[in-house]
Amino acid sequence: MKKITVAVAMLSFAVLAQTPAEDKNLEELKARIAPVGQVYLAGSEPVAAKPTGPRTGEQVYQTACFACHATGALDAPKKGDAAAWKPRLAQGLETLHKHAIDGIRAMPPRGTCGDCSDDDILNAIKFMTEGL
Repeated sequence: MKKITVAVAMLSFAVLAQTPAEDKNLEELKARIAPVGQVYLAGSEPVAAKPTGPRTGEQVYQTACFACHATGALDAPKKGDAAAWKPRLAQGLETLHKHAIDGIRAMPPRGTCGDCSDDDILNAIKFMTEGL
């Protein structure tokens, strides 16, 4: 019993005797657990960026649409895939445009182009469906 008591006492001393982390380690820890974003209340900072100017459909496609519409990720219709676009085009360009702006199914509003104008979005749709 005495050996157990001595062992527990030594273990307790070892745990308590540890020195606090160095400032460098503490700063690294703070950096690792820092928030990744900020929350703004309505009326404060704008959440979406303002449009940067008119862009061609190809520019919008290459920067914002390509990840899903070139690979078919999340069931996005691929550029030039007539079979995938046919039922969507049957709804009319105005409906396609509205869905792209508002978001539909797995596609978020404006896809991944938060700073695209409505015209930029329309240009991207026309680029993806040209020749179909």
